[in-house]
Amino acid sequence: MLHIPALEKLVHELSRLPGIGPKTAQRLAYFILKSKESYSTQLSEAIQRVQTEVHTCTECFNYTDRVVCKYCEDNYRTDDLLCVVEEPSDIERIESSGAFRGRYHALHGAISPLEGITAKDLKIPELMTKIDEGVKGLRPQVKEIIFAFDADLEGDTTALYLTKVLQGKSLKISRIAHGIPMGSDIDFIDDRTMGRALENRVQL
Repeated sequence: MLHIPALEKLVHELSRLPGIGPKTAQRLAYFILKSKESYSTQLSEAIQRVQTEVHTCTECFNYTDRVVCKYCEDNYRTDDLLCVVEEPSDIERIESSGAFRGRYHALHGAISPLEGITAKDLKIPELMTKIDEGVKGLRPQVKEIIFAFDADLEGDTTALYLTKVLQGKSLKISRIAHGIPMGSDIDFIDDRTMGRALENRVQL
């Protein structure tokens, strides 16, 4: 225990950030303390500004400071190809590959019964509305959906659920391949990854 309420509060709040454990939170708190007062002010202003100016895109639910994000505004993208991701941050990773020129839809999470997260907590109803409106001619029709989810239990559960609710929608449904990363040594690949690599094998 630090026995300094203000410092303990800062460490506690920092430790709530994803990937930040108690020790890392403590190091960050001490860094903030050692920095000039102007840094704390700038950090506070940056947090307040992002909360005020950044919101979700009304079309794909990516984060943006405009009504719709830059990807939804891009008229040179393919409207009938939709990539569904768990989080808005996944969109940037896919874009960095330069291999996808369709549209996006961010669910803002994945189905996780253990954490009490159900389909109702995600942007799944909005996804279904988007698809149904395309069929009715109210927007460009989606013909293919790609699930770009994490290769874990939550990602598998979400993909399975969406595949079931999308049955009968005359859609081509696929999921990004999972397997051995480029440049990896096969000796250090775990059993689950090896199994996925074999399932997702490609014909030469």
